[in-house]
Amino acid sequence: MRIDVVSIFPEYLAALDLSLIGKARRENLLDLNVHDLRDYTHDRHRTVDDTPYGGGAGMVMKPEPWAAALGRIATESPVAKGSGDKPILIVPSPAGAVFNQEMAYELAEAEHLAFACGRYEGIDERVIESAAEAFDVRPVSIGDYVLNGGEVAVLAMVEAIGRLIPGVIGNPESLVEESHSDGLLEYPVYTKPATWEGREVPEVLLSGNHGKIARFRRNKQLERTAARRPDLIVQLDVATLNRHDRDTLWHSGFAIVDGKIVAKGEAGQV
Repeated sequence: MRIDVVSIFPEYLAALDLSLIGKARRENLLDLNVHDLRDYTHDRHRTVDDTPYGGGAGMVMKPEPWAAALGRIATESPVAKGSGDKPILIVPSPAGAVFNQEMAYELAEAEHLAFACGRYEGIDERVIESAAEAFDVRPVSIGDYVLNGGEVAVLAMVEAIGRLIPGVIGNPESLVEESHSDGLLEYPVYTKPATWEGREVPEVLLSGNHGKIARFRRNKQLERTAARRPDLIVQLDVATLNRHDRDTLWHSGFAIVDGKIVAKGEAGQV
């Protein structure tokens, strides 16, 4: 996969040289390129912003340097010309679709991703419109809050996407039972020693009984998700739940009514 990131703070992306993503770059599993937007300016002050039309606070990023940077990236894209496909341009924005694990899996299949790190009040909207000629443009949010720029969001997304590329994670089985991989949060994990500061590892995990361990972990997934992310519980497919799952959900405050999972209070349950 090729990844291009455009930013006025390219040093912000230095963390992508660390850990597994850095290792993937060195092993050529990821062709990751960071571009300084100011390299695409043509004035002495390397200006990338100006005042907004219509008034208002803050500054808006100018279209000319963005068009030049994205134009070069599009020209260098490994996506075959005439194939009908386009490289994907992700624009981090609190006004975008919310990034999640499902989206990470989808984007991990792409041949070429580009990220446009906005700053100030954002990028001139005409850049987004123009870029759609060469890119599949997707405004994406990592949550319902506002950051100073897109760099932090890009770090999060590149790590979430990059680790799903074959070969990046040493043991691919570790991806299977992670939070959100099946719509639930991950179960709690433990390691040696079995007793630490008076706290014991759950006995079932020491039993060697794989069936009981699997049931324990599944129960903990359901309980943890019900307590922390009830919005995920109500999205579960009832048809995938066995009798034990349903019992766990009942004791966690949820009922199944008319084929749907609802909080007991909403179902009129006590």
